[in-house]
Amino acid sequence: MEPQNNRLPANLNQAGQEELEIDLIELLYHFLSKWYLLMIGLLVGAGIAGAYTYYRITPKFTATAKLYMVSNSSDTIVDLSDFNIGNSLSSDYRELIRVRPILEEVIEEEELSYTYEQLRRMITISTISDTRILQISVTSTSPAEAMTVANALADKATEEIPVLMDTTKPNIAERAIVPTQKSSPSMKRNVAMGGLIGLLFVAAILTVLFLIDDTMSSAEEVQKKLGIMPLTIIPESEFPGSVSGSKSRRKKKRQRRKRK
Repeated sequence: MEPQNNRLPANLNQAGQEELEIDLIELLYHFLSKWYLLMIGLLVGAGIAGAYTYYRITPKFTATAKLYMVSNSSDTIVDLSDFNIGNSLSSDYRELIRVRPILEEVIEEEELSYTYEQLRRMITISTISDTRILQISVTSTSPAEAMTVANALADKATEEIPVLMDTTKPNIAERAIVPTQKSSPSMKRNVAMGGLIGLLFVAAILTVLFLIDDTMSSAEEVQKKLGIMPLTIIPESEFPGSVSGSKSRRKKKRQRRKRK
């Protein structure tokens, strides 16, 4: 027996690709014909996201204090080794500022209602690129509280860390001020995401309705789906007793009366 060839003929593959392309084009035209539904989905999604962001999400504010880290060098001139040592200390400073004893002292002195874990999650410590400046950022729902905690942490860092590390006391380069602009949530980003989700949701519904619609409204669709060309098309308006046919006959009678 000769082995069967499972490959489809080239003309069938080409026809399948053309049919897929035609379907995609038809889907695009379907979207264009329903553009108003897509716009409604976009606006509704953006409106819901904006309303939820405004009424349900509590805004947060971030205050930042800055420390200048120096190495324990007895020389008055800072050389390259001092710069490298200062950079290597940044990772140690980031962890030591958030140790439990320092944070618990800040909670007690400032009379905060947070636990150690809660306060730790509010703190972000980072180093400005190519510098020995350490940023202590505190995020809170209260702008004044964010400033107070950031400055308290900066003060504790200058007091406690030199004792722990036996190094030179860091200097406070900039104290935190009360933030005037919220750091989160972003209204623009949330509205844009909500609008996009609404648009995609409506587009998905339209795509499903397009795919399950198997009605044939033209001779070309009949030929494409059944593979046969219809011999003739009977207009719906000419059926006796149909609504459109009755309207057509009444219109013709009125035209004949006018001629008389």
